[in-house]
Amino acid sequence: MSPLPLRFGYGTNGLADLRLDDALALLADLGYDGVGLTLDHMHLDPLAPDAATRTRQVAHRLADLGLGVTVETGARYVLDPRRKHGPSLLDPDPDARARRVDLLVRAVRIAADLGAHAVHCFSGITPSGTDEDTAWKRLAETLTPVLDAATTEGIPLAVEPEPGHLLATLADFHRLRDALGDPGHLGLTLDIGHCQCLEPLSPVDCVRAAAPWLRHVQIEDMRRGVHEHLPFGEGEIDFPPVLAALAATGYQGLTVVELPRHSHAGPHYAELSLPFLHRAAASATADTPPVAPSPGEPSATPEGSTP
Repeated sequence: MSPLPLRFGYGTNGLADLRLDDALALLADLGYDGVGLTLDHMHLDPLAPDAATRTRQVAHRLADLGLGVTVETGARYVLDPRRKHGPSLLDPDPDARARRVDLLVRAVRIAADLGAHAVHCFSGITPSGTDEDTAWKRLAETLTPVLDAATTEGIPLAVEPEPGHLLATLADFHRLRDALGDPGHLGLTLDIGHCQCLEPLSPVDCVRAAAPWLRHVQIEDMRRGVHEHLPFGEGEIDFPPVLAALAATGYQGLTVVELPRHSHAGPHYAELSLPFLHRAAASATADTPPVAPSPGEPSATPEGSTP
């Protein structure tokens, strides 16, 4: 039996200049299967007094447009207007750590109300002066109530290995999984670009190794040793074999384009990214040579755009 087609989405952190309703309509119109919805002040604020009402509205909008959803929690300043991604699960202050835990528990409940297939999160950077053993102990302790909420709601928690963070690699994910006793609702977010950036395995082999725990996928181009999310065609990744490996795992969650630093031209990159992925997937299925972007795409910046 042939693998089912992959389902592609686009992250709202790459459409930050659009109203959420407009962003969702754009993605549906372009033919995306879903959206990676970052909970943030400009779209769906998890801390707003009317968050429950707004969540119901978004759920109806997603249903009307036929879009699947993954809830992502990588908003830069949603908790602290001065510290990017702060406070984290590793913060030395227990009250600060509790604020991040509360955000993630809220995200799980919002995900359940939206019918999302997973909630994405990451560990955070090890604070200065914190030894590694202490950091790993904090991570396990802070994620325990989040996993309890995920289990109650039936929503997988998909932890992302993030370059520069305590949990940076697939090996680190397994360290966390072992420390927590391999809970059933703990899964993995695999970022294909991160595999190219720093994993010892190739992106194809990363997909195969991650398959049993795969609950969410993010995708973009990247170069070895440089953590910079790039439009397709600007990095080093050969995408058809990666998508073939992903399809072969039977993964049916969303594969979400993540270009947050290209949000100034988000509609442009959203329009170009999906055809690229469809061509790459078709090339993988047909076992033809790797695809290349057409002249001028997808890296061309629309005239008049300003980063």
